[in-house]
Amino acid sequence: MSSASRTVVIVGGVAGGMSTATRLRRLDETARIIVVERSGHVSFANCGLPYHVGGVIEARSALLLQTPASLGARFELDVRVRTEAVAIDPAAHRVTLRDLASGVEEEVTYDALVLSPGARPVRPPIPGIERALTLRDIEDTDVLVAAVAAAQGVEARGFDDESPEPATAVVIGGGFIGVELTENLVHRGMQVALVEATPQVMAPLDPEMVAPVHRALRAAGVDLHLGRSVTAIGVEDVTLDDGTVLPAALVVAAIGVRPDTTLAQAAGLRVGDRGGIAVDEHFRTSAPDVYAVGDAVEKVDGLSHEQALVPLANTANLQGRRVADVIAGDGGTDRPVLGTAIVGVLGLQVAATGWNEKRLRAAGRAHRAIHTHPASHATYYPGAATMALKLLVDPETDAILGAQGVGREGVDKRIDVIATAMTAGLRARDLAALELAYAPQFGSAKDPVNMLGHIDDNLHSGLSACIQWHELDAALASEAALIDVRTASEFAKGSIEGALNIPVDELRDRLDEVPAGPVVVHCAVGLRGHVAARILRQRGWEDVRNLSGGYTTWRAGTS
Repeated sequence: MSSASRTVVIVGGVAGGMSTATRLRRLDETARIIVVERSGHVSFANCGLPYHVGGVIEARSALLLQTPASLGARFELDVRVRTEAVAIDPAAHRVTLRDLASGVEEEVTYDALVLSPGARPVRPPIPGIERALTLRDIEDTDVLVAAVAAAQGVEARGFDDESPEPATAVVIGGGFIGVELTENLVHRGMQVALVEATPQVMAPLDPEMVAPVHRALRAAGVDLHLGRSVTAIGVEDVTLDDGTVLPAALVVAAIGVRPDTTLAQAAGLRVGDRGGIAVDEHFRTSAPDVYAVGDAVEKVDGLSHEQALVPLANTANLQGRRVADVIAGDGGTDRPVLGTAIVGVLGLQVAATGWNEKRLRAAGRAHRAIHTHPASHATYYPGAATMALKLLVDPETDAILGAQGVGREGVDKRIDVIATAMTAGLRARDLAALELAYAPQFGSAKDPVNMLGHIDDNLHSGLSACIQWHELDAALASEAALIDVRTASEFAKGSIEGALNIPVDELRDRLDEVPAGPVVVHCAVGLRGHVAARILRQRGWEDVRNLSGGYTTWRAGTS
């Protein structure tokens, strides 16, 4: 079939769908390309929506990257907003489109159909859930902005003008969107309660890594309720499972999203075990000439090679580009996903890639963890900020399994370097040899990523051994001695129960105070502990382990 007679219909006009349409036009100037979007806007910046709610992005128009008119002018696309695909007849290669304003339906015959309907917010059957707002598109944003203004206006009435009570909001769900919305509602001056059913916010982080996030939320005045669920949403409040009643002029549900498979399932397309549209490596569904991309489809996990749900804009955009290549006959395959993501939380950068330790343990997969607390750049240059980094490594193959980072600056580029290394198949110890840009205001001569590689190399070669914060109690119960090699003043400010304080600079002269047998050493973050461990190993102590990440990581994990 010649391209002149080809009709391609794309369902969904945001990340995956619009990337498909514009890439396909660049590859095929003559194809008829129809894009339908049930909302009133296409190609909008959905990742920026919470920041418009918070007033950080002041102009609503800044979120609208393109319009049907601009896309028509530049790419000759037939873009139809407020239009929904309501049925697919795969055998006839026909899709039914409905104009949501008029209700008029039209049947369009396609040569290729691309489904990019995205994901829909989870709305559990909680009494009163209809009052909870969600945030997925521009219309949701408009409703939420208006609701914030209304809540602040209503709750300010009746109070002294000089000190009005802040409007109250309850955010249900502590994932990325929930945390972003919490921050932005705080920015709007609201008193926010954040309710999360698990013991922590931000599931991609391990417990010791999320501690700074919890501290930042509480420091900003957020009323954090962890391990709690909502049992009812009232007219002016929210009730939790422990009986707590939270005032709530505004309620936002950010519990998560599920792939939107309604259209696909109605057409008989196969849905995978994880609940997303099943596609092959070329984005083909179970129906001929029907493709699917974006948040609605299952991806391949980069570590387990099993099916996974990863609703990220970067992946959706790349899939849209590559499915256009497939349709145009230029090849194009999907790539495994690592789940690399970052979020800003009240001045913190919080990022992760690959698997976390919780998931590795649950899967029974062997791993070693490395914790560091480096500065974002050279400490002698003003403004250096401390970050927390965690690297997870396969102890047999030295493959990088995942990484996490939390800090005020510099986290983004370190996680990106590690994610790139994972994609390239580099081993953890190869990080030590990476040639990274250095100037004192940007990094260190030994970049934090290089240092992770050096530490891994020491562990992999057997030059040193480490113990994790959650393993310490068992080691001490087995009568290992705990030596704190920080200074006396550091020790006095806080210590681990049972620790003997011998500063590292005094260790050689006080070896007679170190008990025989297994020894665990620690400092503040791990570096002095490594020096102490090397001294003891070379002075006759065979079983010496350094507490990974030192007192800082232990305190975060046990707080």
